[in-house]
Amino acid sequence: MPKQFVSYLKPQLHEGTYVFTSVPLDTPIDELNVVASMRESENLTLILTEQKALQHGFDIHFRCSWVTLTVDSALDSVGLTASFSRALANESIACNVIAGTHHDHIFVPKEKTAVAVQCLKKIQP
Repeated sequence: MPKQFVSYLKPQLHEGTYVFTSVPLDTPIDELNVVASMRESENLTLILTEQKALQHGFDIHFRCSWVTLTVDSALDSVGLTASFSRALANESIACNVIAGTHHDHIFVPKEKTAVAVQCLKKIQP
């Protein structure tokens, strides 16, 4: 992992349970408090709280926890995602990564949250 990032990872676990779901492309989402979305040719993938998804009757494709790496990483930095995803893979933990303009956000299986956070803390100096 690039040395300039290692000492600043500081994983922050967000409270609650989040889910990945998919809805038709024309679904209104303004009232859903969506964390993130991705427009695909087939549908619109949403990440939102489990509570909101259940309230709206959405199918749940992945129950997860949301972890933010509080390092201020550049979108064109090289190696950070590979380093933490490799560490999680070594523990058999899936991760879905979304890069924001300031931080990387990792979504890990809900049942593996504690192990994932410990793993991320271990790769720091």
